[in-house]
Amino acid sequence: DLGPASAAFRARCAAALLEKLYGLGLVNSRQSLAVCESLSAAAFCRRRLPCLLVKLRMAQNLRHAVTFVEQGHVRVGPEVVTDPALLVPRAVEDFITWVDASRLRQKVLDYNQERDDFDLAA
Repeated sequence: DLGPASAAFRARCAAALLEKLYGLGLVNSRQSLAVCESLSAAAFCRRRLPCLLVKLRMAQNLRHAVTFVEQGHVRVGPEVVTDPALLVPRAVEDFITWVDASRLRQKVLDYNQERDDFDLAA
């Protein structure tokens, strides 16, 4: 009920909301506010770090993913993350990797036969 005089304000707020939700990865398009109407709590839960680890096949199930995060085996960008409730934005999703000193990373590299000889000496 903002009235007809505030159409520009309403358009700016709608665009800002859609941009924020798209940046978080909660909606797939920035077209209209109709997608916000069907947004559920499950969409927020799917953007948590352990769910993305399962999606990226870095963990077999959600319980293992939570354990990996709590034990400090996962980093997002340069930061080691130990909070499994972290919401990962769309822009940072590509930077989810293992910590360099993680035993899990070493096991994955050994399994894929990609471990460097320099890593063996260290």
